[in-house]
Amino acid sequence: MSAFWYGMATSLSLIVAIGAQNAFVLKQGLKQQYVLWIVLSCALSDSILIFLGVTGFSKAIGQFPQLLMFAQYAGALFLFCYGLRSFYQALYSNAALTPSQTEPESLTKIMMMCLAFTWLNPHVYLDTVLLLGSISSQFTHQLEWFACGAILSSWLFFFSLGYGARLLQPIFNRPVSWKILDTVIGGVMWGIAWQLLVH
Repeated sequence: MSAFWYGMATSLSLIVAIGAQNAFVLKQGLKQQYVLWIVLSCALSDSILIFLGVTGFSKAIGQFPQLLMFAQYAGALFLFCYGLRSFYQALYSNAALTPSQTEPESLTKIMMMCLAFTWLNPHVYLDTVLLLGSISSQFTHQLEWFACGAILSSWLFFFSLGYGARLLQPIFNRPVSWKILDTVIGGVMWGIAWQLLVH
């Protein structure tokens, strides 16, 4: 069980950091739009990547750096465009958005954006596949427990973030709160995009 708890703690420490994916999940949770689909998509994607890392796929990634390079530039472009959209909303939107007032975008569009935040982010591969994959090698005879702990941590986090966001809803009944959130999200997106290009 030590491998289980170690996997859970390590995974949680990597996921909790504020990033593009978490910001997107938080915003959709506040809007209460397609929350179940979004958290399922994020958790399932993480589960697949963690499984690949623990089963040795990290070695294959190391042999094909072109995969990470593609994700690096495609991810930077996507994050720049989404950040620009967030800044635009911060500047020109003056409504206090509540779940009953927001016009939902199509499920297909939201899911495509959600998958892009996950699969076009090189940090996801570095954290889940390479880092967790490397750490799991310490538990050669308990790999399944390490993987279960890491995967459970991911599921608990995304469901808590997506559904717990509604607790912040009273704060976002004011237009200025949405402006601040959109500005912060835009800054996070552009910061990560810049980091991807520089490094």
